[in-house]
Amino acid sequence: QVQLVESGGGLVQAGGSLRLSCAASGRTVSSYAMGWFRQAPGKEREFVAAINWSGGDTYYADFVKGRFTISRDNAKNTVYLQMNNLKPEDTAVYYCAALLNGSYDNGDEYNYWGQGTQVTVSS
Repeated sequence: QVQLVESGGGLVQAGGSLRLSCAASGRTVSSYAMGWFRQAPGKEREFVAAINWSGGDTYYADFVKGRFTISRDNAKNTVYLQMNNLKPEDTAVYYCAALLNGSYDNGDEYNYWGQGTQVTVSS
C-alpha cells in the first residue's frame, strides 16, 4: 500500500509561484510513474503533468507547458510540481497520484491518490 501526502498549496497572486510536494510512504514509488491532477469547483478532474519512474520523461497538459515543471527524487520518495506564472484559472485542488501501468493522462488508471492540496490564485 502507498500513502501519498501533498503539501505546498496556498494563496498566491497572479504571476506568482508555488512548489507542491508529494511525499510517499508505505512503500517506495520508485517503480511508479507519478502524476499531478487538479479539480476546480464544478469542474471535472484534469491531468496536469506526469513523470515516468526514472524521471527521464515528463508529460504536460497544454495549458501548463512552459509554466509548470514536474520532477522527482526517488531517494526521498517525493515528487514535486513547480508552478510559475500562476493564473487565476489555475485555482483548484491539486492531487498527486501513482501509476504502475497505464496512460499518464488517464486518472482512472492511477493506483494511489493523495488527499489534495488547495491552490488559490488571486487576480
